[in-house]
Amino acid sequence: MAQFSVRFTRALVCLLIGTSLLLGSGMVLHPRQAKAQAQPAEAGLETLSITTSCGSHKFSVEVMRTDEERAKGLMFRRFMPQDRGMLFDFKREEQVAMWMKNTYLSLDMLFIDRTGKIVNIAQNAEPLSERIIPSGAPTYAVLELNAGVAKKLAMKIGDKVEHSMFRK
Repeated sequence: MAQFSVRFTRALVCLLIGTSLLLGSGMVLHPRQAKAQAQPAEAGLETLSITTSCGSHKFSVEVMRTDEERAKGLMFRRFMPQDRGMLFDFKREEQVAMWMKNTYLSLDMLFIDRTGKIVNIAQNAEPLSERIIPSGAPTYAVLELNAGVAKKLAMKIGDKVEHSMFRK
C-alpha cells in the first residue's frame, strides 16, 4: 500500500508541476480564449464582390482597420469558410509587404489599389512562413482568401473588387 501512495504522490506532483509550467508560460488558454482566438468574428462581416472573367463573386469579409487588427490578421486561425476573407485597409496607397508568421492557413493575397483594381496576386502563401510577400505596386488594401480561390475563380491583375472603401 505504501508503494502505491508514493507512486501516486510522485505522479500527482509531476502533473501539478507540468501544469503550473504550462500555465506560467501562457501556453494554456481558457476554453473561451482559445475559441475566440481560433474563430473569425461573425458579427461585423461586410460584403465584398470581385468581378472576374467568370462573373461576380461575393465574399463576407472581416475588415482590419487599425494597426493592432492588421498586425494580428488571420494569425492562429485554423479554418476559414470558402466564402470568407479578410480585408486589410491601409488607409493610403503605398508599397506594402505581408507575411504568414503564426498563420496556419494557406492563403491567396490580392493587392488592391484605391479604385478597387487588383494590382498583384500572391497565390498559395506558405503557412507559418516569415518570407516577405511584397505588393509590387502601390496598394491601398490587401484581401486574403483561402489558397486556390484566386485560381479557381480565374482572378487576374486588373480585375475589380467592389467594397465601400474603394473609390468608384
